[in-house]
Amino acid sequence: MYKVLIVEDSRIARENVENIVSGSEGFELVTSIENAANAELVMLGKQVDLILMDVCTSDNESGLDAAKRIKMKHPDTKIIIMTSMPEYSFIDKAKDAGCESFWYKEYDSVGLEDIMIRTMKGESIYPESTPVVQVGDITSDKLTDRELEIIRLLIAGKKQEEICDILNISKNTIKYHIKNILAKTGYSTTLQLVVDVVDKKLILPNFL
Repeated sequence: MYKVLIVEDSRIARENVENIVSGSEGFELVTSIENAANAELVMLGKQVDLILMDVCTSDNESGLDAAKRIKMKHPDTKIIIMTSMPEYSFIDKAKDAGCESFWYKEYDSVGLEDIMIRTMKGESIYPESTPVVQVGDITSDKLTDRELEIIRLLIAGKKQEEICDILNISKNTIKYHIKNILAKTGYSTTLQLVVDVVDKKLILPNFL
């Protein structure tokens, strides 16, 4: 019987995941908590074979940061990252943290129970791509990695000169990229772009 810890701050989502775990043969719910920072404390006193970890938990604690710490201390404990947000960096961050699998609550075509079973059998289940959202006149998959990187820095309040230093590119290059991004999306200002991208949760301000 695999012991499962759920880390999820949304009551409705937490109850849904609890029902999935309780109804899954071979899995037993250890406990559910709202704050990712407390996951390590739970593991001090209880056996945990699988953690179902939300990315954004209470008190602004990152499930990805907690997962990375846990995998360093408990490499045999498997972690499935869960999120309802299309933030484009989450998949790569989960892989970098050493998490075995990833589940989009609202976008994924694979059910959580299936991912749990396959993960405990040794598979690593990740979506093929980030969910696509509308950004102005285009869909988010039409933005390049470099363009998304620049938008993230704009959201962080970085000026063009600072972005040039961070990305080690010239001022003309950054101007070209921003002009191209605005032309693609149809926005006349970077402020309009930033507001839309944050509103769609394609990029979250707190995940640099």
